[in-house]
Amino acid sequence: MGPVIIAGIVLGVLVLLVLSQSFTQIGASEIGLVTKRLAFKKLNDDNPIAFNGEAGYQADLLMAGLRFKLWPIYSVKKHSWVQVPAGEIAVVVAQVGKPLPIGNKSGAYDLKFGNFSNVRAFVDNGGQKGVQRPVLPPGTLVPIHPVAFLVLTARQAFGVPVAPEMQQRAKATGGVLRSESFGLSADQLRVVVIAPNGPQDTVGIVTALEGEPLPSGDIASRLGAFEDILAAEATDASDADIIEMLLGNKNNLHNNYQDFQRFVDNGGKIGLQHDPLLYGAYLLNPFLIQVEIVPMLVVNQGEVAVIKGYVGLPTSDTSGEEFKFGSIVQPGHRGIWQEPLRTGKYAINPRVYAAEIVPTSILTLNWSESVSTAHSLDVNLQPISGKSREGFVFGIELQVQIHVPDTKAPKVISMVGTMLNLVNEVLQSAVGNHFRNTLQDSEAVKFIETRMEVQQAALLAVSQYLALYDVETKGVYLQDVVFPPELVEVLTKREIANQEKATFAEEERAQIVRVEMEKAKGTADMQASLAQAQVSVTIKQAQAEARKAEADGEASYVERTGIAEATRRKAVGVADAEVLERTGAAEAEKQRNVGLAQAEVLQRTGSAEAEKQRSIGLAQAEVTEKIGAAEATKTRAVGLAAAEATQALGEGRARGYAAQVVSLGAAATAAVAVADAVATGGIDIMPEVLVTGGGGAFDGLAAVLMRAFGSGSSAQGSLAKVIGSPSTPAVTPSMTDGATPEGDAAIAAAPAPSLSGQDAASA
Repeated sequence: MGPVIIAGIVLGVLVLLVLSQSFTQIGASEIGLVTKRLAFKKLNDDNPIAFNGEAGYQADLLMAGLRFKLWPIYSVKKHSWVQVPAGEIAVVVAQVGKPLPIGNKSGAYDLKFGNFSNVRAFVDNGGQKGVQRPVLPPGTLVPIHPVAFLVLTARQAFGVPVAPEMQQRAKATGGVLRSESFGLSADQLRVVVIAPNGPQDTVGIVTALEGEPLPSGDIASRLGAFEDILAAEATDASDADIIEMLLGNKNNLHNNYQDFQRFVDNGGKIGLQHDPLLYGAYLLNPFLIQVEIVPMLVVNQGEVAVIKGYVGLPTSDTSGEEFKFGSIVQPGHRGIWQEPLRTGKYAINPRVYAAEIVPTSILTLNWSESVSTAHSLDVNLQPISGKSREGFVFGIELQVQIHVPDTKAPKVISMVGTMLNLVNEVLQSAVGNHFRNTLQDSEAVKFIETRMEVQQAALLAVSQYLALYDVETKGVYLQDVVFPPELVEVLTKREIANQEKATFAEEERAQIVRVEMEKAKGTADMQASLAQAQVSVTIKQAQAEARKAEADGEASYVERTGIAEATRRKAVGVADAEVLERTGAAEAEKQRNVGLAQAEVLQRTGSAEAEKQRSIGLAQAEVTEKIGAAEATKTRAVGLAAAEATQALGEGRARGYAAQVVSLGAAATAAVAVADAVATGGIDIMPEVLVTGGGGAFDGLAAVLMRAFGSGSSAQGSLAKVIGSPSTPAVTPSMTDGATPEGDAAIAAAPAPSLSGQDAASA
């Protein structure tokens, strides 16, 4: 084989090698990045892409298909198209173009840039290096020059970092460019979604990281500032209209911060933005916009929201000179708005407008361990602890009801700051000190006994105090008072004693009723005896009257037969009548006293068992005493009657003897008296025949007397006939009734009168 043939073969192999390396198959979703190795021109220092055939990365890409680039002058490297998954965004970082102006963080965007797929249009129309303001939306599939632009998504980064800064970022993340290389998290490269968080409504608070500086004194940017509010005030617009203007946003001017270039063009400033984002999904450049999702302001029924404006027109106080607790302003000015927000939902930026919710319904606050379920304003309230005058420590659980009028709510908040301050700083000190002072000036027991008065005084004091803050007091209620143990013990004993006292009083009343019942029962039981006694008294009185009549008749008879017999009969009758009468009266008195004693016993029994025993003893003593008194009265009455009868009998016999003496003579009267005494006694003191030596009249009389004495009663009858002649006063057996031995002895001891002869003959 000759040299020519060999050279031809070598040349053919080289040609085949060049041709095989020069053709590149580009896929449908791929691009070919062309690098020129050999060229007479070189790139500028600040530009990594060749637009005019210079050596380096070429501006024109190879699209899908079989492409030819002569090797080894050109090399081709395939790259994927930029694809943005659903729910994600892509941020574009340009490595070509003009440098960013000093102070800028992103390159200005022109509509001619399109979707950054035409690098020549980008550079020719003044595209700037760095982060680009628009983002690629979800679903984007575009061939972007991998050297001209770096594209960052949540999952991967597209492009070749050629700038020294970009290469350093890639080295920081393991040599592979990722979103973390730029300080971004995967979540920041996703679509921003603002939606309700469960039952809670939300809004998005926007902070712009680029733009013109804020005016001096401002903390948030509002497009057009507050010139529209100033113009509305000039037309005397109402507070409600101005509030609507402030709550309405101007997000339509920049498509809700998604078109950052329009945001800047319409005067958007760097920093916190006045207008929040409402519900929706937003494509926001995380290098330029930050969003914080916060709860939406919700004002429920029975509440108002007092707004503290931190931005707006300069403060212009409308509260007047007498109000010394801050500025009350019209909506749109800095300060507390004079018009609160009422029931509704408000998309308001809480960083620039602080809303203090003020309950306008009746607000119940508990000074106790429990917390109200309707709010948490009383979470720090504890039972009030205070000392009484004697040093007893009380725990007082309290409930206070207050009301803040909706029209007064701004002034209330201006004075106290927040509702929590109103409760913890104002109300707690006022209520606590009032009850401590009241308790300290009062005795423990008096504080307990005058609970209603203490409650009324507290209501008056708290009402007057809260009126200074334009707060109405609807009620102050003592829920519970925790007494010290030692006082509880004393009060318990006292109450037990009071209850026992009341019980004993009830028992006493019951026993009194029982006594009355027993008394009535005893009276009823004794009615028969009482009636019998009354009948007996009547009978006795009748008998006495009868005997008295009999005595009067006898006395008349005796008076006719002898003054002494009449007097004796009368005396005997009167004495018997008095005996019967006094006996009946004594018996009746006895029965009455017995009944009274029994009633007294029953009455004393009902008081208590001890009193019962004592009463029984007293009753028995009284019964004994009265029975004794009755017996004594009876005995006395009987004795007096007997004495009077004896006296009357004696007087009658004396007058009889005096009459006998006048009629018979002293001796004959004495003999008759002796004979009568002996005969009455039935004693034989003389023989039946007495022989005397006389023979006179006396002897004859003596003989007759002896026979009479010896024959008993018949002799006495004969003697009576002898003695009872019309000329001799009759001495009947009744004359001796009731005679006492002392009387007989007195008669027997009387000197016997001597009988003259004439008297004997008469006898």
